[in-house]
Amino acid sequence: MSHTTEWKTRTYLFEEDGTTRVRVELDTGTNRLTGHGTARCNPMDKDVPEIGDELATARALEDLAAQLKQIARRDMAAVGAGPRPASLKPYGGGGWMDGPVDR
Repeated sequence: MSHTTEWKTRTYLFEEDGTTRVRVELDTGTNRLTGHGTARCNPMDKDVPEIGDELATARALEDLAAQLKQIARRDMAAVGAGPRPASLKPYGGGGWMDGPVDR
């Protein structure tokens, strides 16, 4: 089955007094999610705005990723394809897995 889609994202960065705040908005067509991240410059460190941008954006994307996983797990459960019990070995025949598969 072939499937192509486009998800739209917008990233907003706000910096004030050594603190960077980031909001990442994701529109999947069926869900609209917002991730948030913050980075603060230590007063003893040199203020390099790019570093704050990178850290705060990474944290916002991590927040967004956690939300997406939560939605995916909910959707998987709704169709009876939830995670396999830890007592069962992963299988190579496909299915939805969380993380790498040890074979």
